[in-house]
Amino acid sequence: MQRRSYIRHSGLAGVLAAGAAPAVVHAQANIRWRLASSFPKSLDTIYGGGDVFAKKVAEMSGGKFQITVHPGGELMPPFGVVDGVQNGTVECAHTVPYYFFGKDETFALGAAIPFGMNSRQMTAWMFEGNGLKLMREFYAQYSIISFPCGNTGAQMGGWYRKPLQSIADMKGLKFRVGGFAGKVVERLGGVPQNIPGGEIYQALEKGTIDAAEWIGPYDDQKLGFNKVAPNYAYPAWWEGGPQIDLFVNQKAFNSLSAEYKAIVEAAATYSHVEMQAKYDAKNPAALKQLVSSGTKLFRFPKDVMEAAFKESMALYSELSAKNPNWKKVYTDFAKFRAEQNLWFRFAESGFDDFMQQQKL
Repeated sequence: MQRRSYIRHSGLAGVLAAGAAPAVVHAQANIRWRLASSFPKSLDTIYGGGDVFAKKVAEMSGGKFQITVHPGGELMPPFGVVDGVQNGTVECAHTVPYYFFGKDETFALGAAIPFGMNSRQMTAWMFEGNGLKLMREFYAQYSIISFPCGNTGAQMGGWYRKPLQSIADMKGLKFRVGGFAGKVVERLGGVPQNIPGGEIYQALEKGTIDAAEWIGPYDDQKLGFNKVAPNYAYPAWWEGGPQIDLFVNQKAFNSLSAEYKAIVEAAATYSHVEMQAKYDAKNPAALKQLVSSGTKLFRFPKDVMEAAFKESMALYSELSAKNPNWKKVYTDFAKFRAEQNLWFRFAESGFDDFMQQQKL
């Protein structure tokens, strides 16, 4: 009775933190799920988020709830995972929602849009604002329930054979860019290419594309982009803090016990925090290594940033006028973004601006 009282008052997370699975978990059925990732297995950061999630589920269930993780292309194409979850081919997927903007642009709001929010702001909108509620209402149309399961933080702006000097250099540029951002690149005169991470190097090497962005120093170095395009831009104005999601088939999730549902949520949240920490810890050393081996950094010209911002805002207005799903979510997203931007201008930005000028 004391143990049951402890579980009731401390919650599942507290018991698990103490290193023991509660009796109620031991009484659960054995379950086997498959998770389809959109990412290559070589990336312990973004692909690793799925692994971390699956391992935590196993730990918290005393080994009774097992999830096998499959890299992009093993069970289905990297960009086919939403269909796979929707039709029940797999129980869950680990992916970036904006890959699926072709189905509905609203998917992008669950990950990142050009000049959107940074990682902390996105997490705040999801957990303390209306983000998770609104996105789950939208994903329900696809028989999916979502859980935040990672964030990369602000990304770098991609690899180029020649650095961009002005907005004129965007014209005709065949640029691999993640999902929804391609709509803005197109409006700037570029030719966006939506290519899975594991296929980018080959396309860049063969000249199929002129430039490519992926994530940041640690992942980009692993994929070797610096070997074929030595100029590295910053910042990725289209990805201030892209969220990676766990998509779960609604029927599969509903079939779980209350305890297993809580485990899925807790494990996803753990992976969400761990991924951002991993990127923040690994990117600095990787950037130093890239620069020391010949990579040349350049900041996007001011006219590129201003043109991209102008076209992004125009695009969002157009979408709000014709897509009710987008308008419903974006209206709330934009209000939260404005409030966050105002707040960050003072304490956060003030602290960061000063610290980044110091010699440490």
